[in-house]
Amino acid sequence: MKNALVLQSDFGISDGAVSAMHGVAHSVCNELSIFDLTHDIPPFNIWEASYRLWQTMTYWTEGTVFVSVIDPGVGSTRRSIVVKTGSGHYVVTPDNGTLTHIQRTEGIVEARIIDETINRLPKSGESYTFHGRDIYAYTGARLASGVISYEEVGEKIDHESLVTLPVKEPKRKKHSTEGIIDILDVRFGNLWTNIPRPFFRELDIVYGDTLNVTIIYDGREVYHSAMTFGRSFADTHKGEPLVYVNSLDNLGVAINQGSFAKAYNIGTGSNWEIVFTKL
Repeated sequence: MKNALVLQSDFGISDGAVSAMHGVAHSVCNELSIFDLTHDIPPFNIWEASYRLWQTMTYWTEGTVFVSVIDPGVGSTRRSIVVKTGSGHYVVTPDNGTLTHIQRTEGIVEARIIDETINRLPKSGESYTFHGRDIYAYTGARLASGVISYEEVGEKIDHESLVTLPVKEPKRKKHSTEGIIDILDVRFGNLWTNIPRPFFRELDIVYGDTLNVTIIYDGREVYHSAMTFGRSFADTHKGEPLVYVNSLDNLGVAINQGSFAKAYNIGTGSNWEIVFTKL
């Protein structure tokens, strides 16, 4: 049985890198279904790669193989691995933190280090700067097409030893809840937090309530204002901010028909904290 192969990278599509990965996978099995998650991850942004995997993975069928190549350490001693997740998916990636969100949510049940003496594109020579093509796309295609089993990827390693990025878990207090700005809804500039919607329910916050919103970067307050908790963007006027529930059932912050991130120069990651307080 052949499983889908889904590719993610920070390569962009202005040159032939992504096409080369497709070509390698197709050469392994020309009946393989190959899809792109995104190739617009900002260069070297491991955090965003980790989030996009989690954002997408559970919508794909069990057995799907993901290849994620955001690899500032290519050619170094960092490990090349394949993991099996608690949801039954596989991820082929450098061991550099790309699995942080998956490890927290779906869990990782097994990890193997890629045996490059077997799972490396033939005739790829002494190139050590395009592992996305020579190792990851090749190994991912072999696994997805059934040319190799998961056990044939390489030696099993302790999945607890995998590299993870620092994460601050969301907290609920007496009158407020706090977390981090996990990611941006890039095209529209909305802020997506890691605070789940049930936290608002536990604080008895309902649609139409007014909230104080505070954003802190590296311990310094960079934004503070009151805004409405709306069901949709139609609950505010154009240009006004609002708090809403995003498509992953977490809390988000936006400007109606504007970019909140651009307006206030907001970034993402564990050093970008956000606090919602009920008035």
